[in-house]
Amino acid sequence: MASDTTAGTATGVLSLVQPHLLELLGYAPIEPTDVLAERLGIAPDDIVKLDGNENPYGPSPGTVQALAAFRDYHRYPDPQQRALRTALSEYTGVGAAHVVAGAGSDELIDLLLRAVVGPGDGVIECPPTFGMYGFSTRVAGGRIVSVPRTDGYALDVDGIAAAASDAKAIFVASPNNPTGNPLAAGDLEALLATGLLVVIDEAYVEFSGGSVAHLVPQRENLVVLRTFSKWAALAGLRAGYGIMPQALAELLMQMKPPYTPNIAAEVAMLASLDDRELLMERVEAIVTERKRLSDALAVLETMTLYPSAANFVFARLHNGDGAATHARLARQGVFVRYFDSDGLRDCLRFSAGTPEQTDRLLDALRLPASAAG
Repeated sequence: MASDTTAGTATGVLSLVQPHLLELLGYAPIEPTDVLAERLGIAPDDIVKLDGNENPYGPSPGTVQALAAFRDYHRYPDPQQRALRTALSEYTGVGAAHVVAGAGSDELIDLLLRAVVGPGDGVIECPPTFGMYGFSTRVAGGRIVSVPRTDGYALDVDGIAAAASDAKAIFVASPNNPTGNPLAAGDLEALLATGLLVVIDEAYVEFSGGSVAHLVPQRENLVVLRTFSKWAALAGLRAGYGIMPQALAELLMQMKPPYTPNIAAEVAMLASLDDRELLMERVEAIVTERKRLSDALAVLETMTLYPSAANFVFARLHNGDGAATHARLARQGVFVRYFDSDGLRDCLRFSAGTPEQTDRLLDALRLPASAAG
């Protein structure tokens, strides 16, 4: 039986689905390396993948060994996350009662929205920013209240204050993705003064410093999200956590599926924390490469670069040719992030990789378009 998915005319099983989900635009994810390699007809090792802000060095050797040595994958993980929350408390300096771990920070975003957002409730986002805030808001039946960033990608705190009466929560990435700039001094107090649930996503904090997590026990409307995807190279295991007021943490522990994160992610998170000295050395290497990449791109004089405190560089192309440049690089096996959305179509985001990957990227950018196929 055919189904008509046009809003208001769904038939069959889709007639039982919440109407707002029938209009949902999916999140635009990146493709895995093997898919990209097959598409180009080249070996996966020849792909330069700088589109996902992934850590090019992979998990630490201790983490790999811990995953290989673990023998209880047939058991469920601790639903109270006791060992993990204790270790995260030691890492962050915030009490374990404030910590909730999840299947990536994506799960925490979803849980927070379901906890506070009802049908039609507003959630402020400040584009350009991480697409999961808007996506998860719409899945929860909420409504996006957009307060665009300024020309330099700073927050419009006056605009946020004016929109606060029409919302229940605000999500801000610091450093912001895709622009790389951290929360400016003084902005957090302005956000908290709105009385909204203020969620600061610190996915890239290990590359920037400047965390506000220590303030959570003092502020009843502040939540900080973190991930192991970037600094610890566990993107594929979906390992994240949130730091939040104790009452909210207790609620999310009741709401969440009982066995997330999965036990492999838990093993890897604990091992990464034990191996943090090595992992932070790799973070420093990525920060060094970010600067080298930024300096080299600036010399090309074909784009405007923006200061980044994350593991990537964001640029606006002078000729407004973001899509064509993205496609030209892809034909050479070099993948960077292009955003097909308003205000970003002339922009590209370049993840900081290894020195060899940076060299490949720079060579591909310098290659004349006619020679790139």
